[in-house]
Amino acid sequence: MRVSAGCKLRASAAALLGVLVAGCPVRTQVPGAQPVRAPAPAAAHLGVPYDIVAAESLLTIRVYRGGALASAGHNHLIACRALRGTVYVPEDIMRSSFEVHIPVAELTVDEAALREQELSADFPAQVADSAREGTRRNMLGEALLDAAHNPEILLSGARLEGAAAASGAAAGEPTALAQVGATLRGQTHTLSVPLHYQLEGGQLVAAGETALRQTDLGLTPFSAMLGALQVQDEMRIRFRIVARAAQQPDEPRH
Repeated sequence: MRVSAGCKLRASAAALLGVLVAGCPVRTQVPGAQPVRAPAPAAAHLGVPYDIVAAESLLTIRVYRGGALASAGHNHLIACRALRGTVYVPEDIMRSSFEVHIPVAELTVDEAALREQELSADFPAQVADSAREGTRRNMLGEALLDAAHNPEILLSGARLEGAAAASGAAAGEPTALAQVGATLRGQTHTLSVPLHYQLEGGQLVAAGETALRQTDLGLTPFSAMLGALQVQDEMRIRFRIVARAAQQPDEPRH
C-alpha cells in the first residue's frame, strides 16, 4: 500500500482499503467461497419520517498509518457531505428505523479545512494534490469501492437499544446503540454503533464516534515489506446527521 505521496508500490501490489477507507491503495480480500447473504425482506417503517439534510450532515473516517516505516507516510481523512436518506421515528423511539445512503463518488480525501479542524499533529493540514488525487482515484477504482458498478454504500437499521452515555454526549442527552447493516459491493455486515441524539421541534440530530476495523467489513488491511509498511486495521468513524420531519404518513412506508 502507498501510505503517502512518497511511497510508491508496484501495480501488482496495489489494491484497496475498505469501504469507507481511502487513504492509500490497500489490498482487500473478499472471500469468493462465502456466499453473499441475501438481504432480509424490508420491514415496514413506522412513525414520522425525518429526511436527512445533507448540507448540515457530515461523516468522517480517519485512517491511520502503521508499521516501522509509518513515519514516512501520513494518516488520511475521508469525508462525505452528501448523505441522504430517512429516519423513521415512532412513539417508541427505540423502534426507530433508518436508511442512510452514502454516494461513493461524493467521498472526499484529505480536505484541508477538515484536517485543520483536527488540531492534531496526526493530521497536518497540507497534503500534496497529487497524493490526494491519487488516493481518491484508487479508492473509487474497481479494486476498492468500484464506484462504476457500486455507486453507493447503504446503512440501514430497524431498532435501537439502550446504552451507556455515548462519547460526546451532553449531560442528560439520550444515548442508544444502533444495530447497523452496512451493505457495500453486494455484501452486508452488521455493526453496533453508539450514538446520542436530540429530537425537538421537528428536527432530529444524531451524532457519535466509534472505532471500526477494516476486517469488520470483510477487508484485509494492506501490509508490505514484512509489515514495515501497512495500514492499521482500526479506523475512527465520526458522524453528525441532521434530519427534519417530512409529511406525516397515513400508513407505514416501505
